[in-house]
Amino acid sequence: MTNVADNQPEQPSPIIKPEELLGLKGTPELVLIDVRTGPNVQARYAAAHLDGALWVDLEDELARKAATPAEGGRHPLPSAHTFAELLGYLGISPTSHVVVYDDKNGANAAARFWWMLKALGHPVVQVLDGGLDAALAAGFPVSSNAPQPVAAPAYPRNSWQLPLASVEEVEQAAQSPDQLVIDVRDAIRYRGEQEPIDLIAGHIPGAANIPFTSNLDANGFFLAPEVLREKYREALRNYQPEKVVVHCGSGVTACHTLLAMAYASLPIPKLYVGSWSEWSNSGRAVATEV
Repeated sequence: MTNVADNQPEQPSPIIKPEELLGLKGTPELVLIDVRTGPNVQARYAAAHLDGALWVDLEDELARKAATPAEGGRHPLPSAHTFAELLGYLGISPTSHVVVYDDKNGANAAARFWWMLKALGHPVVQVLDGGLDAALAAGFPVSSNAPQPVAAPAYPRNSWQLPLASVEEVEQAAQSPDQLVIDVRDAIRYRGEQEPIDLIAGHIPGAANIPFTSNLDANGFFLAPEVLREKYREALRNYQPEKVVVHCGSGVTACHTLLAMAYASLPIPKLYVGSWSEWSNSGRAVATEV
């Protein structure tokens, strides 16, 4: 696969180490975003968060409600215009240095927020390696005081600039020898042995399984860029980036793999936002064999 990124101007790393974040504290361009999810998340944020961090809600702000998962999955994207308005409310402008974290090694909403900002063309957005726990271990101060964002105009973009794939495109890609569909869910879900979230177990026929957890080392940090680069160059073989589609359960953890590829200085493939939650509710074929 041609590595287009080798000939492009160097961009800031999409991953930031906790020690680097400590060095940024207090700089006026820094906007720190907490995107933890799960039970009682607002109460957990109110009780303790990284000092200065604003909380963003995956369910209501990084996704839109759908009438049924068959129409976009469990976490469809909001419009780019709606997201641009949210960024303005958060005080994020094109000159902001955005750092985003969650408590799942960047595998949940942190990667999703990163992808959405990159898809609007924002130049400097980074995910905190190791997430909240790593920042605490590095001595980053915590607070129970929720800061008030300094609102700015809506972000000056109105369209997604990174590639997306529809369910129809994925159906065609999965059957084409010239295209590759990657499922980043755990192997047990891919094989259809267990499905804790969606109603139907299995995977898209023809999709390959590369769990997003394989992007991390035993301590929950991203593998080194050169290791990730070798891993994905081998996995993608001769497929061109525009012929590769990445998906997960609902278009959130798939962004972790796109983030890992960007960290490895590889081109970012297409994201299938609807993912398994849309596919499995659409009446399309389901596979359970490996």
